[in-house]
Amino acid sequence: MKLISCTTMREGVIVSMAFLLIGAGLIFLASSIMPDVLHLPLIANVLGIICILFAPFILISTFLVTVLPGSKKKMDKCDH
Repeated sequence: MKLISCTTMREGVIVSMAFLLIGAGLIFLASSIMPDVLHLPLIANVLGIICILFAPFILISTFLVTVLPGSKKKMDKCDH
């Protein structure tokens, strides 16, 4: 099973960081730059909040995957 490996841990952290930055960027754009046409700021705010809330979910899920029994052997082989 390839669910638990060093690359999946790195990818989880990178994807979580990307969601956090995209969410913050969308909220910033909605509050400052985006014109109020067809409720675009509202849509961008909602998408930004969803992205920001999804980032910790990804981090927590990758942490829980590493805490599973049997994953310690695979994590010990990683280069830190």
